[in-house]
Amino acid sequence: MTQQITVLGATGSIGQQTLDVVARHPDRYRIFALTAATRWQRLAEQCLASGARYAAMTDPAAAELLRNHLQAAGSDTEVLAGEEALMALAAHEQADTVVAAIVGAAGVRPTLAAVEKGKRVLLANKEALVVTGSLFMDAVKRHGATLLPLDSEHNAIFQCLPEGGVDGGVERLLLTASGGPFRTFTSQQLAQVTPAMAVKHPNWDMGPKISVDSATLMNKGLEFIEACWLFDVTPEQIEVVVHPQSVVHSMVAYRDGSVLAQMGTPDMRTPIACGLSWPERVESGAQRLDFTRLAGLDFEAPDTARFPCLSLARAAMESGGTATAVLNAANEEAVAAFLAGKLDFMGIPAVVEQALERQAAPVCGDVDAVMEIDRQARGLAGRLIEERGC
Repeated sequence: MTQQITVLGATGSIGQQTLDVVARHPDRYRIFALTAATRWQRLAEQCLASGARYAAMTDPAAAELLRNHLQAAGSDTEVLAGEEALMALAAHEQADTVVAAIVGAAGVRPTLAAVEKGKRVLLANKEALVVTGSLFMDAVKRHGATLLPLDSEHNAIFQCLPEGGVDGGVERLLLTASGGPFRTFTSQQLAQVTPAMAVKHPNWDMGPKISVDSATLMNKGLEFIEACWLFDVTPEQIEVVVHPQSVVHSMVAYRDGSVLAQMGTPDMRTPIACGLSWPERVESGAQRLDFTRLAGLDFEAPDTARFPCLSLARAAMESGGTATAVLNAANEEAVAAFLAGKLDFMGIPAVVEQALERQAAPVCGDVDAVMEIDRQARGLAGRLIEERGC
């Protein structure tokens, strides 16, 4: 049967690459619904190319522009608006698979809506786990959802683990990090980093927010937290290793001394194709890895003095409660301020650290309570950003 797919966050980098993989296999996959926030022109192109039955935009004004454009083009795509529409499409009974590719905490509720309907969820929205943690994983188990990781690092670990996940033979998980574009920068050089510099990742094609997170190593911090929940391991069982070439996407070390690694060119279509077709394999469109042309594979420890975000993420995970939700909220606000020219680059970890120190992070028993902590942390981060200035 043809898989009916809903893509949450279709206009972002992951969404676009998902559509590329899907288009290569029209006999296996069909786009059921696409969603976005405000980029209605890009979503219009995607709807017309894919023949999506539904489209939804978070912004009602953008949804109206999309609706008018598609009607004029003779499209049958039905356009909806608002967060409730995104949640409804994520939970729609005719969708088999939901690709959760919304960036940030905005993706939490739509992704949970898919989980609560027992969908096959391909998770690229790491914030869903960073923000809600055990609440999310409990929902996966309670509703019988199938959760497959799309982040290249987590997908690599997923492929290297034994069937059934982490068992007594696994010693530790090794998350690789490219180190970002400023891996060799001094502290003085980091202080001069501009948004234009930070969004140019040396290996990966990513959106601006994730590119900045990669530059600060916060992206690896968020992935560290996500890995703890995904694979049910303690922080002590995860090691982060800087690997500039981005060829080894992550590894699993076993107690007998064996280390299994998943390798490939740095192309997100590989983990996307893996998630879409698992347990089978399909063509992704990614360039094949040519070992004869590899100059070398280098590994080093991360420098948490110059890049403190990784340590902040580890500390938040270890402290428990909703500290990781505070971490994420403060980081999202700080990155947005940096991209807008309202905060300096090293102000990002400074704001996050101060938010963690000042914001209470109690244990919360439901998503509404967690999102209230998220709201409070964003307000605090906004005040800290104003105090620091640029």
